[in-house]
Amino acid sequence: MSTESQAAPVVADLADLRFSPTAALFEGGKVAGVGITVFVVHQKPGGFVELHTHPYPETFFVIAGRGRWTAGETVVELGPEQVVSVPPETLHGFRNLGDGELHVLSVHESPTLIQTFTETPPA
Repeated sequence: MSTESQAAPVVADLADLRFSPTAALFEGGKVAGVGITVFVVHQKPGGFVELHTHPYPETFFVIAGRGRWTAGETVVELGPEQVVSVPPETLHGFRNLGDGELHVLSVHESPTLIQTFTETPPA
C-alpha cells in the first residue's frame, strides 16, 4: 500500500455545466485540472452549430441521431456509434438531419475552450 496521498475524484453535474440551451461544457482545466474539454450536445431537429475553428483538434462521437458535419471542404453524414475527428484550424460545424435529437460528445484537446465562430451555418 502506498503512503502517498491521492487526489480525490472530481464530480460534476451536467446541469451545473450548462453552456447553452443545447449543450453542457466541461472545461477540464478549470473543473478538474485535466487537459481536455468536452461538450455534451443535445441538438434539436434542424438545429446546427455554426462553422468555427479551434487551434487544436476536436473529435465528435455520435451517441444518437443523425447529423451532417462540414470540416473544411469535406461534408460527411454520421449516425450512432460513428466518430469524426477535425484537425486544428479547420473550419467546421454540424447540423441535425433527423426527426429526433442528435446527441453528440465532442472532445477538445485543450484544458480550456478556445473557438472562433463565423456565424455561417454548416452544409
